[in-house]
Parts: sequence; structure tokens; C-alpha cells
Amino acid sequence: MKTNRDTTIDTTIEAISPGIRATVARLLGEPGQPEKPFIHGGCTLQEVHGLAARFRQALEPVGTEAPLCLASEDKGVLAAALLAALAGGPTLLLPHALSAPALERLDQAVELAAVLGEQAAGFSPDLRRIDHQLKGSPSSGAGLAGAVPAAPGELLLQLFTGGTTGAPQLWSKSVANLLAEALFLADHFQVGEEDLILATIPPYHIYGLLFSVLLPLVSGARVVAESPSFPGEIEELVRSRGVSIMAAVPAHYRVLRGRTLPLRLAFSSAGMLDPADNSAFCRANTMGVIEVYGSTETGGIATRNRWAGEEGFTPFPTVEWQIHREQLAVRSPYISPDLPRDEAGFFHTSDRVEACGARGFLLKGRSDQVVKVGGKRVDLEEVRQLILEVAGVEECLVRALPEGGGRQHLIAALVQVRGVDPGRDPGLDPSFLQGFLEERLEPAARPRRLLIVEQIPLQANGKYDGQAITRLLQQ
Repeated sequence: MKTNRDTTIDTTIEAISPGIRATVARLLGEPGQPEKPFIHGGCTLQEVHGLAARFRQALEPVGTEAPLCLASEDKGVLAAALLAALAGGPTLLLPHALSAPALERLDQAVELAAVLGEQAAGFSPDLRRIDHQLKGSPSSGAGLAGAVPAAPGELLLQLFTGGTTGAPQLWSKSVANLLAEALFLADHFQVGEEDLILATIPPYHIYGLLFSVLLPLVSGARVVAESPSFPGEIEELVRSRGVSIMAAVPAHYRVLRGRTLPLRLAFSSAGMLDPADNSAFCRANTMGVIEVYGSTETGGIATRNRWAGEEGFTPFPTVEWQIHREQLAVRSPYISPDLPRDEAGFFHTSDRVEACGARGFLLKGRSDQVVKVGGKRVDLEEVRQLILEVAGVEECLVRALPEGGGRQHLIAALVQVRGVDPGRDPGLDPSFLQGFLEERLEPAARPRRLLIVEQIPLQANGKYDGQAITRLLQQ
């Protein structure tokens, strides 16, 4: 696969191009406070710029025809690689996981120019490796000064996503896609040099990259090096480091129930935050969780803060939206150039919504969650919501599995319970659930396969592991 560096700039990007060009020039220039830490207790801005200059020098023979894979969790390394790419380097590619099998699949699926990072296992031994160590880097980023900066519409990054419901996909993001969203977040939430950001998801996922690499770069905020996932570790880092902003996922807010964290802002994304988890966190901390709705390919679309009484999502002021046949359509500078758009430039999502007030919408599920079973229409989200009414059920996923090799489906449900042994609690026994559903659902909508688990499989970014879930339901 070859990467086209001459992607056409669409009208939404043209409008913001002057600001993006100015931001790129600022980022590639000498830092105003070179000794200021980029990572709290770690590398400085001067060291990040020096490493970026070395990357750019090492990458000159590589060219820009194929992407450079970033197999690293080091936020300083990722920041330096982004600066090198902005200074004329190749398009960057982030994997969905750093395990050897995941990297091997990536190496087989995509033509790569080289790999940079501490995770090299899984790649072909013939693939060029770029040294990523901070040691030996130039003392300044002067090597970036003479570079031709990337244009707003050029491809900057590709993300090899894990796929919540299926196989991994490759999504492209332009310079403007990424920088415009980071600049918006910095301005809208007043993120600045006094802030310290903790992200509980790795920076090779778009949510982690946005909050723990791009946002600090454009705002001057510092970032915590670690990406913790255990509640005690998260709480200790917030308290001991003086964290002011936390970006986490729903699974982490669940385990943080009842813990008090002295934060200024708390964000949640990569899935819907459970109302009970949200309420528990808000009561303990007397502050709201800002839920960010969007995706890798669309970028951020809207937010809500239920602590502030917001049941619906309010789109970013930079995002235009409309409802078309009950589905949400959006137009913004953050949308991947890979996505199809209508004549007016709107991308039509698969999310069903209804208007809420004058400026927002309620999410009603996905259009691809409505399937035909035995010729009858079945809304999988309605089945899921019904199962969630059962006492002791913590989460539930409902899937339509292909049957008989044709276009027929059978309904399957994976039910997560609250740490109770379902074999000893008749209220959580599969036969009890089946009876509960038989009383309330038509035959076509009843799950023919129902599995109770203590934990629905998750990926490192906090999203559900679609392939693992499918394997469980197909057993």
C-alpha cells in the first residue's frame, strides 16, 4: 500500500488552513521554554525537538512513499515522530496493539518503510529499524528549522484500528484533522501550561494520542508518562503528581467508583459511560465527567456532562450536523479523508439519533443494530436494554450471528454480572434470563445463545474486543 502525500484539501480544511499552517510553524520552531518538561519528570521540550531533528535526518533516505510504523508507548518518542513527520517526514502509522501477533499481522497487511519504537518483535527482520533513544539526540531542534512544513491537507497519520465488531481497519488522518481537534480542545477547555494530563489509555490509540501527545504539544501542558489501568495506580498518580486533567474510558470509571480524585477536568470516551458509574464518580468528586462522542474516523463530534443535567449530546461548535432519516450526519475538519461524504460534504454515520432541545441530540442506537430474523425486524439495542433491567446485570452485548452460511441470523447475548457466581444466584441463571426475555420479547428477538461472564473482553484502549467476543458467542 502506498501513501499519497498530495491529498486534496476539502472545503472544511481550507477554511482553517491559515491557523493550521501557523500552528505547524510554531511547533517546528525552537521552543520558547526549552527546559520545560513535556513529560512530567521526564524529557523536556528541547529533548523532544532534538529527537525530532534526529528522526528527520535518519528518515531522509526512507522517503515518503510508505508509512513509518510507530511501535512505541513512549509519549516523548511519539511527539518527536509527529514533529519529524510535520517537517517533511513520511506518514506515520500506529498499530492497534503492540503484541507480536498484532504487529506481525500489520507487517503482512501494510507495506512499511521502517519501524520506530521499542516493540520490534513481530516485524520482518528485513524491515529497517530507526533508533528511538533520546540519548545522543541533538541539543536543539535546529534541524527542523529549514524543513518544508507539511500542508494542512497532507496525510500525517494512519491508524490501524483493532475493530470493535470485526477485523482491523486502516484510517487516515490529515495534518488538519489532528491539529484542529487538539487546538479546539485546548481552547474550549482552557488547557494550558499549568495543567498536567493523565491518560489511562495508551498513546497509540487515537484517544490516547489526542489527549496525551497532541493536546500537550499544542497547549504547553505536561503529561504523565504512565498509562495506568488499575484503580489504585490511577489514584496514586493523580494525587502524587498533581494531575489536573484525566482522560479515561468507561471501564476505568467503573473501577474508580467511590474514589475521590482532585481533578479539574475528567473525560471519558471510547464507548458509552454507564449512568451508575457516572453518578458514583460524580458524587464522590462533586464534578461531572465530560463524555466525548466520536470515533477514530470522524474525530470528536459532541460532548455531554450528565452532572450538569445534560442528557443529550451537544456537538462541538466546530462540527456541523443534521439528522437524515433518523441517522446523524456530520461535517467537520476532523473527519478522515477515507470516509464517503454526500454532495454537501456530510458523512452519514450509522448512529440513530433524535433531536434534544435546540442544540443537541440523543443517541438511540445504531442503524446496523437493526437486523432481520425470520423476516422480522429486531432492534438489538432494545434487547440489550431489556437485559440490563435484570438485577445483577452490569453490562450486556447483543449480537446477530450469521447462521447456515446465508443471510439468516441468530441472536446471541453476552451478559456481564456484578461479581456474583451465576451458578449460585437463580436471578442470574441463564434459564431465568431466558424466561424473563420470553415474557417480554417476540420469538424472533429472543437470544438463542446466552452466555454469562464476569468480564466482557476488552482491548487495551478500553473498547470491547470484537473478535474475542465473537469467538465466545460462537462456541
